[in-house]
Amino acid sequence: MDSNSLGLLVRRERKAQNLKQAELAAVSGVGVRFIVDLEAGKPTLQLGKVLQVITTLGCEVQIAPPASRS
Repeated sequence: MDSNSLGLLVRRERKAQNLKQAELAAVSGVGVRFIVDLEAGKPTLQLGKVLQVITTLGCEVQIAPPASRS
């Protein structure tokens, strides 16, 4: 997943929950500009804040190690 895909996922979920960007920012503890940048796919955002927003939306992050090599 790249930053653009993550941004689209956040935007879709925010809209599915009928939240405005300002509302999501407020309940996530980040600024509106951060939400705008996240949804736009900005690749240099702070990971901790990204995780805060994702958690607020009720999403979870899963990281899988690469498949074992033979």
